[in-house]
Amino acid sequence: MRNLSQFMIAAPASGTGKTTVSRGLMALLVRKGYLVQPFKCGPDYIDTKFHERVCKRPSYNLDSFMASTAHLQEVYYEHAQDVDASVVEGMMGLFDGYDRDRGSCSEVARILHLPVILVVNAQSAAYSLTALISGFLHFKSDVKIVGVIFNNVGSQKHERMLSSVCADLNIPCFGYIPKRSELMQQSRYLGLDFSEMNGDEGLADLIEEHVDWQGIIQTTKRDLSVVALPHKQVQQDLNIWVARNDDSFSFIYAEHLDILHHLGKVTFFNPEDDQKIPADIDLLYLPGGYPEKHAEALMAATTTRASIKEYIEQGGKTLAECGGMIYLSQGIIGDEDKLYEMTGVLPLRISMRKQDRKLSLGYRSFDWKGLRYCGHEFHYTQFMPSDTIPVSVVGVKDAHAQPVETPVFRYKNLVASYTHLYWGETGMMNLF
Repeated sequence: MRNLSQFMIAAPASGTGKTTVSRGLMALLVRKGYLVQPFKCGPDYIDTKFHERVCKRPSYNLDSFMASTAHLQEVYYEHAQDVDASVVEGMMGLFDGYDRDRGSCSEVARILHLPVILVVNAQSAAYSLTALISGFLHFKSDVKIVGVIFNNVGSQKHERMLSSVCADLNIPCFGYIPKRSELMQQSRYLGLDFSEMNGDEGLADLIEEHVDWQGIIQTTKRDLSVVALPHKQVQQDLNIWVARNDDSFSFIYAEHLDILHHLGKVTFFNPEDDQKIPADIDLLYLPGGYPEKHAEALMAATTTRASIKEYIEQGGKTLAECGGMIYLSQGIIGDEDKLYEMTGVLPLRISMRKQDRKLSLGYRSFDWKGLRYCGHEFHYTQFMPSDTIPVSVVGVKDAHAQPVETPVFRYKNLVASYTHLYWGETGMMNLF
């Protein structure tokens, strides 16, 4: 066993400052010479990009709906075993799951025996936070909260008032994040978008000045539980092409990239560049992202679109998830009914018109070839209401095992859906 600092940053609710504190701590620890392994609870793709930029290591998702307990332990141990500190950013509120606390970051903390640091929004509050924090401390005995960081603290007087909260609860206060306008976060379709003023170095400075990071390191040192790791053998010498860029094809789990590299040679390409993909590749992966924001550039890359369509029509194995599925449609319909032509493989038209925008959100699962595939759906675009949607090849359910309308399309050797699948445990090739 190895002894290292390992902890989860969690909060009573979303929008409290978990990402600010997590990124700041990661950046500061890296600056101090620590080798830091980042993780993210849940299916989020955006925060992991921030983590990777700060830590210079891929950030891995830990989601107890999409993966088994054994798989979560394997992923965590494999990537935490050779570092100085392991930092897990939580999601939503500490106990918020798809069914009470099932699927919550508290469940992940229990599975991995992680101590929790609670980030509490102190805006417009003081001693009343004693009742809130006390409830979190005593709600679940198998979730160990080891300290508190207060966010949105208005003054030194406010700090002193908050100090009495932790003193009366006999729990360490690791520090305070002052209220600053430059820490305001702008909402995106999914996740957060940070301004230049909120850069990693600035966050590291803020944490170093106001947070007892050394106390966190000492308090959260734990033995890393050893688990048996599966041996990832190269099953075949596959030639794999993966669509990837900064935005339109950017939603890729780090565990998926590891698996693909074990399956063979991986070539990344940008569908916005006008290039022809080879006809003799073994596997094409079109992950999600924001293709609707780059519809003009994707439409202009006619050689790329034609070669992808030809590859699929010839029976090429292809997985297309959400944005990837949109790219394979007949086209994207914008405001004023402007059509942006896509590859034309699937008889679908995707609307991003204001009158059709609707949030589709939630966990998804389906059984296919004896395996259960789980994933997450998050999008505002919709199928054009006037279109005849092809029949789904499998029934899809939500986290409560209730049927949902989200279809899974199968055309030749193409599998496509709005769902971002997590196949880190089941494998990708079993889909075909």
